[in-house]
Amino acid sequence: MATETRSMLLNVGPSHPAMHGVIRLIMELDGEKIKNVDVEIGYLHRAFEKMCETVMYAQCFPYTDRLNYVSPLINNVGFAMTVEKLLGIDIPERAKYIRVIMSEISRVTDHLTCIGATAMELGAMSVFLYMIKAREFLYELVEEITGARLTISYVRIGGVKADLTPGFTEKTFQKIADVRKVLIEADELLTRSRIFFDRMKNTGRISAEDAIAYGITGPFLRSTGVAYDVRKANPYLIYDKLDFEVPLGETGDNLDRYFVRMAEMEQSLRMIEQCFQQIPEGPIAGELTGEVIAAADMVDRAKMGETEGLIGDQVTLDPTLEGSTKKFYKGISAPDRAVVLPPKEETYGNIEGLMNHFKLVMYGHGIKPPMGEAYFPVEGANGELGFYIVSDGRDHPWRVRVHPPCFPIMGALPKCLIGELMADLVPTFGSVNMIAGELDR
Repeated sequence: MATETRSMLLNVGPSHPAMHGVIRLIMELDGEKIKNVDVEIGYLHRAFEKMCETVMYAQCFPYTDRLNYVSPLINNVGFAMTVEKLLGIDIPERAKYIRVIMSEISRVTDHLTCIGATAMELGAMSVFLYMIKAREFLYELVEEITGARLTISYVRIGGVKADLTPGFTEKTFQKIADVRKVLIEADELLTRSRIFFDRMKNTGRISAEDAIAYGITGPFLRSTGVAYDVRKANPYLIYDKLDFEVPLGETGDNLDRYFVRMAEMEQSLRMIEQCFQQIPEGPIAGELTGEVIAAADMVDRAKMGETEGLIGDQVTLDPTLEGSTKKFYKGISAPDRAVVLPPKEETYGNIEGLMNHFKLVMYGHGIKPPMGEAYFPVEGANGELGFYIVSDGRDHPWRVRVHPPCFPIMGALPKCLIGELMADLVPTFGSVNMIAGELDR
């Protein structure tokens, strides 16, 4: 008598811990073997693109923070450089170095989170704690410069919000040394772990041909041996002045993706060190001759008409605005009054600066790129992050489109999972490093 064989349908997510609450996978199983996968996304859709089309260009930065919220500084840079391409402006050399420093710090925090979370989901809780400890070292640096840890809104069209703080170079080199110690510990705990190695080796494989066909970029593509990195293929900012390698895998499996990310963190740390060795000094001396006063006092004096000598005074600001005053201005902002907010001394101290400020922040009077369109790609933590913006000459975008790196990877996820065991889903999904804010947009 013939026996009937039926496959089993199993929902994994969106509330499954390994799915992070934002993805649903409908699995068709033959015992423990995966026969088919249906990927359902959209659980964190926040209409990023349409929201950006309703606000002025500068107001889009808080939205970009919430794309890949693990490495938001890279999102800031990508959006700003797309608008700058539309405007046809260049930014000061020092601002370029600052953008790269903050981007690479952000990339390391992203990779630490990815590897730490994947290790935890495979049972290596200690590694997760070590990785988060290292991420905390870097978040302290991010907070010192941007005033925030996650939703930073630091980059500006035409430059950055504020200059580096005094002593930041020494602090960064110390944090880099601390992070390297953690990476050595994690490597010893994971790479030499028989359980971790066997769970990652030859699971979630994808060929270079399939990865290219799906449009995959970033560490996922480089794990297959394809040396595509936007920083090398289409250098932007000052990446062409830095000496760094593009780590590659061979087999395109989960283990190779782990090795690629570990190697990329070391390359990012090397780039940060080189930036501090090369960064030019900003114009921070010889411009102000007056006294140092609080911003509120400057405002009060200006209201009373006591403006004599006020423009030469230096303003003390709260931590989120420190480094954005006149003595730092030329080093971190493009000299374009139609694009960049004036220094706080001018905003608070004379009517021309106040008018300039309000002309850039009032609806209908903000940054107005000429009619046209622009696409600009940067190397995000997960791959090529590109922004496409269409301008109709008004102060807000007519159309915004985002190329998120983990979207094509999720499209290829069934290719990586079909034929694998159900247990292999966890390390494979972890190696995707899916960030739903970026995926769903």
